[in-house]
Amino acid sequence: MFLTNGVVFDPAKAANAGGVATSALEMCQNSMRNSWTFQVVDEKLKEIMINIYRNISSNARDYSMENNFVAGANIAGFIKIATTMYTQGVIWI
Repeated sequence: MFLTNGVVFDPAKAANAGGVATSALEMCQNSMRNSWTFQVVDEKLKEIMINIYRNISSNARDYSMENNFVAGANIAGFIKIATTMYTQGVIWI
């Protein structure tokens, strides 16, 4: 319904990435035996989320589905997994 009516929104997989990224930042601090301020963590999280948005947006645009962030997120996810599988020798082109 959102897509049909031109409502732009981030799919759950992209929005949930913020929580996953925050957990990764926490693990990074723990492994370094360091403690970052709220401002430092917030800035790192903003940078991560901006990169996710740019990736989703550019993939949607590159595949002629501008502002369809659901498609953009699916394409970005597929490319990331396929690239990883290729570099690990699991698939061949």
